[in-house]
Amino acid sequence: MEQFEMVEKLRERADVSYEEAKEALEKSNWDVLDAMIYLEKNGKTKAPGKESYSTQEEPPVFEIPEQDKTNGFSDNMKRFGKWCMKMIDIGNRNQFSVQKDGEEKFAIPVTLLVVLLLFAFWVVLPLMIVGLFFDLRYHFVGPDIREVKVDINRTMDDVADAAENIKKEF
Repeated sequence: MEQFEMVEKLRERADVSYEEAKEALEKSNWDVLDAMIYLEKNGKTKAPGKESYSTQEEPPVFEIPEQDKTNGFSDNMKRFGKWCMKMIDIGNRNQFSVQKDGEEKFAIPVTLLVVLLLFAFWVVLPLMIVGLFFDLRYHFVGPDIREVKVDINRTMDDVADAAENIKKEF
């Protein structure tokens, strides 16, 4: 290979000017590999990618497995949004029932109860407590009732019974 072709090949591979490639080849006795190393050491070219060998030390690159890349902020926000929508859907399907003497007086979606408790708890909680002393009983009803909610209903019955006992003692 003649010198002009060697300079052109080095210039293309190292992405340097013609003069820089020629100088590197002259200083390395026209050895292309040594010229590449010379250019790297002098900072005239970037070190090659992973598939190539380089004389420059580079910190190891740790690849994140594809499954772990989904834990970014936007992915977490999407999962949180989906969870919130699921909870709102469940809250809309189930109801908070107010009963007196075994007869349902009214029922509201659990979602509305949560919103009322969040924004007007100073009104809602005292009304619920006072309602216990007027023989009101509270229950959660709906298609998504599970054992945990049944335990809540039992607990709510126990609280209503305790309010009734306090009322009788008073």
